[in-house]
Amino acid sequence: MQATSIITSSAQARAFRQTRRASFSTLLDLVRLLIRKMVERRNRNALLGLSDDQLKDIGLSRGQNGSDVHIYSRY
Repeated sequence: MQATSIITSSAQARAFRQTRRASFSTLLDLVRLLIRKMVERRNRNALLGLSDDQLKDIGLSRGQNGSDVHIYSRY
């Protein structure tokens, strides 16, 4: 009995690598988004812990929206 050999073309191999690379890239983007959101939440919580005078020193007020927190993010 003779074993069959499996031969793939370079185009098929290249397409497989690109698919793997794209899925890895998507996963990496998701991880980056999650990390950015965690940092924004940490910054927002830190700002919530400041007194009104401390907030005034950095140009914020207690009533401002939490959307300003991303300005202080490192990303």
